[in-house]
Amino acid sequence: MNLIVAVDKNWAIGKNNKMMWNIPADLKFFREATRGNVVIMGRKTLESFPQGQPLKDRVNIVITRKRDYKVKGAVIVHSIKEAVKEAGKYDGEVFVIGGESIYRAMLSMCDTAFITKIDHAFDADTYFPDLDKDMEWKMTKISEEQTCFDLEYYFTIYERI
Repeated sequence: MNLIVAVDKNWAIGKNNKMMWNIPADLKFFREATRGNVVIMGRKTLESFPQGQPLKDRVNIVITRKRDYKVKGAVIVHSIKEAVKEAGKYDGEVFVIGGESIYRAMLSMCDTAFITKIDHAFDADTYFPDLDKDMEWKMTKISEEQTCFDLEYYFTIYERI
């Protein structure tokens, strides 16, 4: 299983259920990596999307504690275990796409992390675990420096050792 995320220099991923940056090349990378595959996310992540709608051209598995939660075009589950079981029914790769609690709960199940690292510190309230301090993970690839207006960023891949 994979995960995909964009983080700032403090491993922040959001504030008030929103991303704090808009980097078209990162969105394109996310789209291309996940298209045709399975994405697993929490309810709040889904609700942060435009009109709270599932992502097109992907199997969207949404984890929520709300038993009566329904969204057209998404598979609704109520536990991590159920999400993993459901993901196994589909062809393609599985990507965990957030939010914070889902990343933390599923990190140990993932072998590859696609992380866009933004060289800026944002005011944030949501964080991804710092894989540079986790002995189970190693950065295996890093792109050349990219820029978007005044933001510098890198596409990286971390792999479980």
